[in-house]
Amino acid sequence: MTDQRIYNFNAGPAALPLPVLEEIQASFLNFKNSGMSITEISHRSSYFDEVINDAVERAKRLLNLDDRFDVLFVQGGASLQFAMIPMNLLSQDESADYINTGTWSTKAIKEAQNLGKTVHVVASSEDKSFSYIPKDITFNTGSKFVHLTSNNTIKGTQFYEFPDTKGIPIIADMSSDIFSRPLPMEKFGLIYAGAQKNLGPSGTCMVIIRKDLVDSANENLPTMLKYATYASKNSMYNTPPCFGIYTIDLVLKWIEEEMGGIEKMEEHNIKKADILYDFIDTSSFYQTTAEKYSRSLMNVTFRLPSEDFERNFVERATQHGLGGLKGHRSVGGCRASIYNAATMESMYALVEFMESFEKENK
Repeated sequence: MTDQRIYNFNAGPAALPLPVLEEIQASFLNFKNSGMSITEISHRSSYFDEVINDAVERAKRLLNLDDRFDVLFVQGGASLQFAMIPMNLLSQDESADYINTGTWSTKAIKEAQNLGKTVHVVASSEDKSFSYIPKDITFNTGSKFVHLTSNNTIKGTQFYEFPDTKGIPIIADMSSDIFSRPLPMEKFGLIYAGAQKNLGPSGTCMVIIRKDLVDSANENLPTMLKYATYASKNSMYNTPPCFGIYTIDLVLKWIEEEMGGIEKMEEHNIKKADILYDFIDTSSFYQTTAEKYSRSLMNVTFRLPSEDFERNFVERATQHGLGGLKGHRSVGGCRASIYNAATMESMYALVEFMESFEKENK
């Protein structure tokens, strides 16, 4: 046991900014002099109205969203969206294009197919174990939308630029890189993000959706599976995940006020990733698993010369206060998740340990 905070590289639930945690701690028992914890106040109270409205407005400012977009908070994580999207937006006589770049996009494709929807997989990087982002993709002109996963936590790849879909709206799972960089919102019809990687605690999914898609969505769905339900009630048709939304609001406040906005956040993230990738690229002991032009700024995946080395590396790193470096169970290896909350200090500490481990074991 330790009473000191470690450098947390977990992929999700992941690290939150320390100032956010400190603000939660300071107000947890008595939120805004209400005499109640944030976990106790009514979602119908003026206290929570202020929280959710502030979160929506900050999200709109950070991403330069205009009045064409709604910001929603939905329970069920990103995985529920794999089904909600085709249920709401794809009729039986319509089709959608999907780009398959790893586990999460594979799951999204399967879920749409399970619902009997017509899905065209127009590009895939499965031929090289999802180690790259496909380029030069041809889309079907009649498709209702193009679905992609912007950042792939397991394989460590990321879309640096979003494809030209010739006006077909992009729907993106941005669970692991939302609010890490500016976005060309004119390309998107819907963005969704499970909060637990780069935005807040688990249990909440942010959905940013164009209002015309809400209006044209299938109305013959269960109430809680319709985007219109959330849009018409400011995400409060039923009791929302209040604590999750509160934390998201604080994270957005931190990005906007302490980090200087989304452009500064991107600069910070590029510098962090460069520190780690530059070290790995000069090492003969570590090797990244993603092709260079596709490497993620959020999840750095790498291998050591053997699985024994990798097990020892993760164990020793943990002893040195560097947590969460084990790769996903489906692929093994090692992974450093360096989301927005990861500090420059943590990057230097990780590289210092990696350098020393390499010297000891070569």
